[in-house]
Amino acid sequence: MRDTIVNMVSHNSVKEQIEELRRELNYHNHKYYVENSPEISDFDFDAKMRLLQDLEAAHPEYADPDSPSSRVGSDITSEFHSVKHRYPMLSLSNTYSTEEAGEFIERIEREAEDEVAFVCELKFDGTAISLTYQHGRLLRAVTRGDGVQGDDVTANVRTIRSIPLQLTGEGYPDYFEIRGEILMPYASFDRINAEREAAGEQLFANPRNAAAGTLKQQQSAVVAKRGLDCVLYQIAGDELPYANHWENLQAAKSWGFKISDKMHICHSAKEVFDYIAYWDTARKELPFPTDGVVIKVNDFALRRTLGFTAKSPRWAVAYKFKAEQALTRLESISFQVGRTGAVTPVANLAPVQLAGTTVKRATLHNAEQIAALDLRIGDMVYVEKGGEIIPKITGSEPAERTTESQPFEFITLCPECGTPLVRYEGEAKHYCPNQSGCRPQILGRIIHFIRRKALDIDGLGSETVELLFENGLIRDIADLYDLRAIDLAVLPRLGDKSAENIIRSINRSRSIPFYRVLFGLGIRFVGETTAKHLAGFFRGIDALMVAEREELMQSEEVGEKIADSIIEYFADPINRTIIERLRKQGLQFEAEHRELHSSLLAGKNVVISGKFIDHTRDELKELIELHGGKNQSGVGANTDFIVAGENMGPAKLQKAQKLGIRILSEKEFIEMVADTPTLPIVEEPTNTALAQESTPVKEQVVVQGSLF
Repeated sequence: MRDTIVNMVSHNSVKEQIEELRRELNYHNHKYYVENSPEISDFDFDAKMRLLQDLEAAHPEYADPDSPSSRVGSDITSEFHSVKHRYPMLSLSNTYSTEEAGEFIERIEREAEDEVAFVCELKFDGTAISLTYQHGRLLRAVTRGDGVQGDDVTANVRTIRSIPLQLTGEGYPDYFEIRGEILMPYASFDRINAEREAAGEQLFANPRNAAAGTLKQQQSAVVAKRGLDCVLYQIAGDELPYANHWENLQAAKSWGFKISDKMHICHSAKEVFDYIAYWDTARKELPFPTDGVVIKVNDFALRRTLGFTAKSPRWAVAYKFKAEQALTRLESISFQVGRTGAVTPVANLAPVQLAGTTVKRATLHNAEQIAALDLRIGDMVYVEKGGEIIPKITGSEPAERTTESQPFEFITLCPECGTPLVRYEGEAKHYCPNQSGCRPQILGRIIHFIRRKALDIDGLGSETVELLFENGLIRDIADLYDLRAIDLAVLPRLGDKSAENIIRSINRSRSIPFYRVLFGLGIRFVGETTAKHLAGFFRGIDALMVAEREELMQSEEVGEKIADSIIEYFADPINRTIIERLRKQGLQFEAEHRELHSSLLAGKNVVISGKFIDHTRDELKELIELHGGKNQSGVGANTDFIVAGENMGPAKLQKAQKLGIRILSEKEFIEMVADTPTLPIVEEPTNTALAQESTPVKEQVVVQGSLF
């Protein structure tokens, strides 16, 4: 093979050689990863790939982002940008009942007044993705996000070998979207967890979480090694070749996409139920996780007639398989301490196969649950996966209990530091109050501080934080700002480049706004939204630190429990010292001054409710604040008006009508503040045909079918 390749190189121009190698490698990628029918050996494939990489390195003028060599990924750290979906990624209605599935079919047939064809598909248990193609090339890959906008993960998706970078065949639209599920096959999941266990790293809980976490990796080279797969199941565009779902997906298969061969067209409820019954058992033999069956109307014209509810299409439903259950022995109960000091009991089980994975542990939540289930060490217990994901114990088998068994006694001392545990009023969990001296709490607060929604410090995952802690480089969050690249570079798994990236990211975090710094402090019960309200109300850390209980409770979403937790946090001199050290390092402890666009809403209390078409809820709330208004979470006598989208909460609507509160639509509100620009968002690029389309977004979705 190597001689053949060398001869080819000597007889063709460099550009022709590169293009020919790309065509061959794309072909063999498709045969291996999509059709599962390889035609050449791994050795021969690797030889062609090495030659292509050598030629591309020697001739950068022929670089192409769609080259098969790009699938190895990059070690450059990336940042994910939000992208607005052209077609909203809606959810499906779920049912666990064949009776409800039968009622769905009967309703469709009754409204259609004719025979209806349904397409039954396996419901894959991964993470949803939307792929956009233009001129036959992959343009962008975006996660579901909140359904309105998601993260651009194109660089990572390019490494997944079952996703075509360049389409083959003919007849595909010039611009279209295709959506499906990014999966981690069981084989990849088991291999990665074995590697992590050998390295002493935390294991992934299940293939779904592993797939989602991998897709959001900052380095695409890591993604390339994880062995992700992708199955596509929905297509949308203005110029699709066929007027029904089935034929469009068969066409997509000819263009190079991996379309499930487990799909089936059914013409009656009996055929649908036969399909469900078969796969409820046969799914256990599949190489990837599934958790149900999706039933879709095939014909697009009928889909348009059936339309949508506020949250989901009326022409599709997801039947969820009942959770698989297994019986195994409860060998012991251990305890984990979180960053807030919460102590969580964990059941250690005799290994048992459940829904495609080996289950060894299950969360028990708290002492009350253990007592309610009367769990005892040595019991034979029933374990199932909630939603096919999280293992949980549902009960024990009394007939298997020995006469020597004793009721389980919950621990009274912290398993990490030996401090007596406390249980706060109204809390089900026990807590270790030793915040400054309990190792997992210290590590947990540091990891919380660096997370994306807080200080967003790249390069410092949980393993690296533990490494720095064990080497005495950090003991609290303020120590991060004393780190030097020279100290980091000598540590295992780091090096000069990683050390410089970490320091650069730490330096960037000094400009993170106050509300995120406040969230990053990790005050018990103060989440991201509460931190934003506190920052807006008190405007700075100094006022917050001296605030009394009643004053704290004047801030939105702050009740007695949160107020007491804030007072307790700032009463600790260690926490105050850390804050002063962070202040000296230049972190933001004052809310940035924002120039109001107007005083149009000064003194006005506004409630946002429902789902909106052209703006996110955060964008609307930002507009309210920029015009001097105040956002309220609930409707009350002092509410001035409500901005309502689709599916406004019925309780809020009823209360608003009772109080005579004015309700504005999204359009009416935007017209009210028409001179205010909306928050910036990366828009999906459009071609001329789509840009000229005047059909509203909702109607476009109806025409092409909802995308999940």
